[in-house]
Order: sequence, then C-alpha cells, then structure tokens
Amino acid sequence: MVYVFERKQRIGVLGGGPGGYEAALAGAQLGAEVTLIERAGIGGSAVLTDVVPSKTLIATAEAATAISESEELGVQYFSRTESGRAVHPEVAVNLAAVNKRLTGLARQQSEDMRSSLKKAGVRIVTGEGRLEGPNKLVASTGAGKGARDFDEIEVDTIVVSVGASPRVLPSAMPDGKRIMTWTQLYTLDEVPEHLIVVGSGVTGAEFASAYSALGAKVTLISSRDQVLPGEDADAAAVIEEVFKRGGMTVLSKSRADRVEVVDDGVRATLSDGRIVEGSHCLMAVGSIPNTGGIGLEQAGLQLTETGHIRVNRVARTSVPSIYAAGDCSTSLPLASVASMQGRTAVFHAMGDAVTPVELRNVASNVFTQPEIATVGWSQKQIEEGIAQGEIYKLNLESNPRAKMQGVRDGFVKLFARTGSGTVIGGVIVAPRASELILPITMAVEHRLTVDQLARAFSVYPSLSGAITDAARAMHIVV
Repeated sequence: MVYVFERKQRIGVLGGGPGGYEAALAGAQLGAEVTLIERAGIGGSAVLTDVVPSKTLIATAEAATAISESEELGVQYFSRTESGRAVHPEVAVNLAAVNKRLTGLARQQSEDMRSSLKKAGVRIVTGEGRLEGPNKLVASTGAGKGARDFDEIEVDTIVVSVGASPRVLPSAMPDGKRIMTWTQLYTLDEVPEHLIVVGSGVTGAEFASAYSALGAKVTLISSRDQVLPGEDADAAAVIEEVFKRGGMTVLSKSRADRVEVVDDGVRATLSDGRIVEGSHCLMAVGSIPNTGGIGLEQAGLQLTETGHIRVNRVARTSVPSIYAAGDCSTSLPLASVASMQGRTAVFHAMGDAVTPVELRNVASNVFTQPEIATVGWSQKQIEEGIAQGEIYKLNLESNPRAKMQGVRDGFVKLFARTGSGTVIGGVIVAPRASELILPITMAVEHRLTVDQLARAFSVYPSLSGAITDAARAMHIVV
C-alpha cells in the first residue's frame, strides 16, 4: 500500500501592513505554511506612521474642540486667583505628551498584531524582501557586521503588500524638522506656531483640521477651487466653511512652487509670486507605491505608469501565483480595503469561497471636524448620467439630537435608484460620520430600498434618526 501525504500549501507574504497581516492570518487559518517578511514592524505604515497615530492625534484635537465649545452647552471653566477672583483658565495642549501617547499606542498595536500572527503559527522574518520569480522570496535580514544574511523562501503563492510612502518634491525636500511629511510630524514637542499645509486632499485636510483645533495658526494651500476635491462638493463646502470660521487661511487655486527653510521658519513661494511664511510646513502631496527594486517586473507583474500593481477583483496580478493588496495595488488606498484584499487573495489561492471585492460598496471617511463619510455612487456621477438615481439631502440643523449637542454643520444625503428606490449611495457630514455611515453601507451592500431603510427603528433622539428621516422622505409611491 502506498500512502500519499498532501504537502501543506506554502504562502509567502511580502509586507506586514493591513493587507499582509490579514493574508497571513487567513492562510494560517486555512492550514497553510505561512511566512511573512516585514522590514519595519507588523502593521506597516498604517499602524506605525499613518492611520493609528494620525487618528489618535485627531482624537486629541476633538477633545480640545469639545472643551473650547463647551460654553455653548452651558459648561464654563473657572479657576480662582489668590484674591478669590474667578478667571478663565488657559487650555493648553502638551504636544510632546500627545505624541508620546500616540507613538506608544502605535507600537502596542503593532506588537498585538505580531502576537496574533505568532499565535496563529505564522513565521515572521524581519528584513528587506524581494521577489525572485513567481514562486520565490528572498529576505535580507542585515545580520552581522557589514554582512547580510539571506533567507530564501520557496512558496506556492505570494501576496505583495508593501504599501506606499509620502511623495516628496525636489523643490520642497523634507528635513524632518521644519519641512515634514505626515510620517515626521510626531517628533514635534510643541504645537507649531504657524503650520503651512501644502495639499488639500484627505491627508492635508485632516492634519490642517487637527492642528487648527490644537491651537496652531494654519494656512492651507490648495491647487483646486475647493478643499477635498475628490469628495462630495457639498461636503467639501461645509468643511471649507468650518475651516475659515475657525480662523484657518485657505488659499484656493494656489500652487506652492517652492518651500525652503529660512532662519527659524519656512517660506513657501506660490506660482503667482506670493510668499507665505510660517514656522513649519507639512507636505501632503500624495504618495507613491513602494514597488521599486523588489523584483516585480522581473517576476512578470504588470505595473501602471505610477508603479502600482495591476490587480483584479480577487487581488490577483498578471502572474497567477502572485496577488497584491493595499496601497501598492490599483485598488482604493484604504486600510479596510487592504485587509479585505489580503483575505480575498488567500481564500482564492487556496480554493476557499470568495466574494470579489466590490469597490462601489466600500465606505470611506475623512477625519476632519466634522467628518465626511461616503459610500456608493456619488452625486456627480448621477448628475453626469453615469448612474440613474434620485438625490435627497437633509441638513442636521433640523435633527433634535444635533440641536441638543450644539451641532451646527452637517447633513445626510441619500441616493436611490430611479424607479425602484434601491439605495445606491450616500454622504454623511457630521461628528462621528464614520460610525453613522454603516446603515447606508449595509443598504448599498444588500440592495435595500429607501422604504426598507426607513422601516428600521432609529433611537429618538439620535443623529442616526436623520438617516431614516431622509429615507422616509424618499418614499416610493406604489
């Protein structure tokens, strides 16, 4: 009698960000032999220098805003002098303590993720990794004096999840002290006296909002007509109005040709000749994928002109044994999407049930104050005839909970298919919009109608009640 022992499937993961982490866990869960190569730390830039620290900073900014606006709700802060006279205390932000906390949280999150991988049986290799063909990874660990140890890993499937890095301009090279990328902000010991933010996309707008709330004077330089050009126009208009009302200077239709360090500050020269001077400058002009020099072209992968890896809806590349997840791929640059891609890639590679990623159903959020959450088709696409739908907008100023909380800015906007009333998208501008968008996301995912959404019981009073109110207003007459 001949016994045939089936060999475990071998999976190699390059990069330990959200996509790589989830791919490794999924592979281990399905019984594969998984090796993950990561150079910086599990969680990648999303955990160590991007999502986790930035949103922790924003949480502090929200707390500062809550204190500054509390008098509107009848809450007043006083201290007393030696003579007994009541005076307003000064609310100060200890940025050194804030940054210590957020970097500590990032490290702890990274260690928690590493522990989860270890517990699942994933082999973790710390070092620089690259592909040597469609079924081989090489990790350079850098051990020894001047020498480099190499770990060659033969695999059946490769998942590339190497992320992206801040884009830098030769005319505004970051020095990490005065001119910075968003990964370098967490070394600051004090709130900048005057922060110039170049770029009004999601990253630029989020940090401009946060540092303005923390007490910095902020000038936001935007090359477009409006901040957040990729977002819903009404939502962007609300954010820009809030920015200006809070004292931020927004320079629209402006482009920074050059940023340089001068004396104890920075100087930005605009394309029209204007000069903006400040204490620090944040360059938020996009990101580039970390796909160079890791053997992708040699392995036969198709890349875009920007260096992103072309993938299909199951995260598969042009090479059948190689998948890609996260910001290095042609998918949406969101941690949630990277995680889903990582899981989908491994499920597909191992023959498990797979639901292809439908980017139209992905919810995204801009963590300004207030937040902007979106899902599904956009108003612009409906107006251009790309999608057929009806639009309804309900301002939060009519919502009872918003009145109680002193919320002045924001709205709920729903998009429903013409005729059927099926929910095809939505926008929420509100505090914690990232939490409020879920019912609309579920409606889009499961193709619920506005009447079905309206029949769900929302708490009274609640901000979520604005969603059911909007859905009720779009009732389809049978």
